[in-house]
Amino acid sequence: MAFHIVLVEPEIPANTGNISRTCAATGTWLHLVRPLGFNTDDRTLKRAGLDYWPSVKLEYHDSFAEVKERYSGARFFLATTKATKRYTDYEFRDGDFLVFGKETKGLAPDILAAHPDSLMRLPMDTSAVRSLNLSNSAAIILYEALRQTGFPGLT
Repeated sequence: MAFHIVLVEPEIPANTGNISRTCAATGTWLHLVRPLGFNTDDRTLKRAGLDYWPSVKLEYHDSFAEVKERYSGARFFLATTKATKRYTDYEFRDGDFLVFGKETKGLAPDILAAHPDSLMRLPMDTSAVRSLNLSNSAAIILYEALRQTGFPGLT
């Protein structure tokens, strides 16, 4: 089994490329939910992922509902600046899905409303910034989940 990162309607190819490299390095699945704000053959996307794309376990979905339906027995944790709980307040398990929204708007209100008990945030000084970069956020939360589970399969 492995962790899963879900990017719902990502807009910036470099972020997705960076996240894909993190996924390749950790054996994490990457799920891209359409519409995407870029073409997947975009040079920026490929450059950010370098030559790691063949190692990325990648799935495309037409909606977040499709992801939920396909993986109906899974646990989903949603990153949002609107959460009251920190990502470190959760105990992650192998196979969990870590969900992130688009860079400009985050996750849609209806998606957040459907998961009130699994919303998580990264602590930050919000007087200085609205949010952290998407690829940084995904890496921070994924590595906490990996740390909690003993970094399975990683050296």
